[in-house]
Amino acid sequence: MSRNNNFITGIAAVITATFAFALSEAQTAPPAQVSFYKQIKPILQKRCQGCHQPVAQGGKMILTTYEAFRAGGSSGPGFVPGKPDQSAIMRFITGNPPPMPKNQKPLETAEVELVRKWIEEGAKNDTPIIKDPIDPDHPPIYKFAPVIPAIAYSPDGKTLAVAGYREVLLHKSDGSGLIARLVGRSVRIESLAYSPDGNILAAVGGNPSQFGEVQFWNTKINKLIGSTEMSYDVLYGASFDPEGKRLAMGSADNSVRIISVPDAKVLVKMDNHSDWIFATAWTTPDVEFIKKEVAKIPGAVTNRPLVPEATEHILSTGRDRAIKLTVAKNGSFVDDINTFTSPYRALVVRPGQNQVLVGGDDGIPRLYRIFRITARTMNQEDQSLLRAYDKMAGQINAVAFNKDGSRFAVAGEGSEIRIYNTDDGKRLATISGIQGVTFTSVFRPDGKQIAAAGLDGHVRLFNAETGAPEADFVPVPVAKSVAGAK
Repeated sequence: MSRNNNFITGIAAVITATFAFALSEAQTAPPAQVSFYKQIKPILQKRCQGCHQPVAQGGKMILTTYEAFRAGGSSGPGFVPGKPDQSAIMRFITGNPPPMPKNQKPLETAEVELVRKWIEEGAKNDTPIIKDPIDPDHPPIYKFAPVIPAIAYSPDGKTLAVAGYREVLLHKSDGSGLIARLVGRSVRIESLAYSPDGNILAAVGGNPSQFGEVQFWNTKINKLIGSTEMSYDVLYGASFDPEGKRLAMGSADNSVRIISVPDAKVLVKMDNHSDWIFATAWTTPDVEFIKKEVAKIPGAVTNRPLVPEATEHILSTGRDRAIKLTVAKNGSFVDDINTFTSPYRALVVRPGQNQVLVGGDDGIPRLYRIFRITARTMNQEDQSLLRAYDKMAGQINAVAFNKDGSRFAVAGEGSEIRIYNTDDGKRLATISGIQGVTFTSVFRPDGKQIAAAGLDGHVRLFNAETGAPEADFVPVPVAKSVAGAK
């Protein structure tokens, strides 16, 4: 045999031995254990947490954390490590059909077996412990201006609250300086609202598909009074009642909630909507005015009283195209005040009037009568519509009235903000040259200034009479780049 043949034979032997050793190792190596954090928790988030979270607590079971899952609910512990047949979760997700998820498609066979195997292996919690680098002493560091979903003036008009990344930034209302940074947990703050006396600032938002949170801040000392998770998804459209004792909000879980202030106890939960709810507002009917209006209509007949009780109601709207009217004290549904024309993003009650202004995806601001004065018919006319204004260039994200409701501002995806006379629909001013999408726009309480912000991270202030620009600033401190750094 030649030297080359000996060499080739030797190499072949080494390869064979190496392959045999690798095969032996693969056959004897223990299989990877199922991960709660990477495999089980995503199943719970996707299929179970809609009904089993801190607010809903179906069967008194919460599935948003490992600890709550293990504790279980009215049917006992959620799982018994090592014993899937004695675990409540397995009784719920197996069977023909399985009891859970209720009124939904059952879990896939592979998902059920994954849960079973995880329990058999001891149901270990491998959720990583991650130290949060952001807290009140270590606020966010910005490399560029963040998207701004929400702004709000304090009732005295001296402070402008601006939603940033995981914080609310308080600025002097003329844009001349930063007052305070209110750092919280929610990645996104979608809505800001001051109590009528200005003593409390509510910030609602959350982390998408993880939790919805409401924060209450004491504005005298700029300290957190309390924060509470209200949902398994983000909250929107916060609004205080006239006394500042209750807060209403919408959510991506399709519910409207009314909570007490500041302990965040859920007083009423309304599930009349079929999609995300972006805006809420409080309103109380002027019964005497409505009686006079109804008296002008001979023979009006309806299946509900035309004259409502003089009690507080909630208006809410969102992606399902409905503007819904409900009784605040008990969540009793009253009316859909519109035909389902467009998904709506914004809603505001006209001060001192039985009217509400909405704007949404079709770009048309619409003014509706809140409490109907005519009987509903089978023809589904938009009977409560008072006026449809000029169509905007794109989707509307914000509508706002001045103090007396004589004019309003509308803004969104177009490059302008428009100011209209409410009664005749005349355009009074056009603010042009807006960079990118505007997500939020509000009047200062005295009606003399408009603040707007959105995609490009700038807050812009305008004269409310003429639309002339008055200030333009980035509300967050932006870190300066170091020369030569990448």
